[in-house]
Amino acid sequence: MKKSIILITFLAILGFVFYRIIEIYQFGKGVQKDTPKFVETLLKNQIQSGDIIFHTSKSEQSKAIQLATKSKYSHMGIIYKIDDQLYVYEAVEPVKLTPLKDWIKRGENGKFVIKRLVNSDEIVSRANLDKMKQVGEKYKGKHYDLYFEWSDDRIYCSELVWKIYKEGANVEIGELEELSSFDLSSKLVRQKMEERYGKEIPMHEMVITPVQIFNSNKLKTVLQN
Repeated sequence: MKKSIILITFLAILGFVFYRIIEIYQFGKGVQKDTPKFVETLLKNQIQSGDIIFHTSKSEQSKAIQLATKSKYSHMGIIYKIDDQLYVYEAVEPVKLTPLKDWIKRGENGKFVIKRLVNSDEIVSRANLDKMKQVGEKYKGKHYDLYFEWSDDRIYCSELVWKIYKEGANVEIGELEELSSFDLSSKLVRQKMEERYGKEIPMHEMVITPVQIFNSNKLKTVLQN
C-alpha cells in the first residue's frame, strides 16, 4: 500500500513537472494563447516599473519602419506595476495603458525584449518614477503621430518613451536623428513616406527610433524570449 502511494505521488509530481516544462517551452517559443499564471508570476518578480519593452509590431507600417531603420523591433513602451498588475504605457491610437499580457500577444509570435537602465537603482527612484508618470499623463489620450513630428501635439511610441525619461528622470536614451539618416530606398518605405508627406518629405525633422533606444549603452537586457 505504501509503495502504491509513493508511486502515485511520484507520478503526479513527474506529470506536474512535465506540464511546467511544456508551458515554459511554449512561452519561450511565443506560441501561448494565454499567458500561464506561473509565467505572470515570473514576470512580476523580474520586471520593475520603468522597464522598457520592445517587440515587432504586426501593424501595417511595421515593415516600413523595420526597413528604414534596419531594426527588427518596431514598437515599444514603458512597463508600470499598478496594483500588482503589469501594464505597458504606449503610444498607439491613442496613448494609453495596456495590460502586459495583451501587449505581448499583439507582437509577432509573442516575442519581446525587456530592457532596463544600467543604473536603474539610482535613476528610477520612487520620486523620479512618480515624476515620469506625471510626465506621461500629459500625453495620455493623444493621437498617434503618423508624421513622426517632434512636437507634443501627437506622439509616436519611441518619442513617448524618450520624452518620459528625459523630462521625468533627466536621462536621454538614444540619440535623435534626422529623417534623412534613414534608408528610404525601398519601394514600401517610399510609398509610406509619400502617403504621409506627399512630395515634400521633411528630411531634417528630428526623430527617435526604437532601434536607437534599443541599442543604447545606457540599457541592459533583463528578459527576452
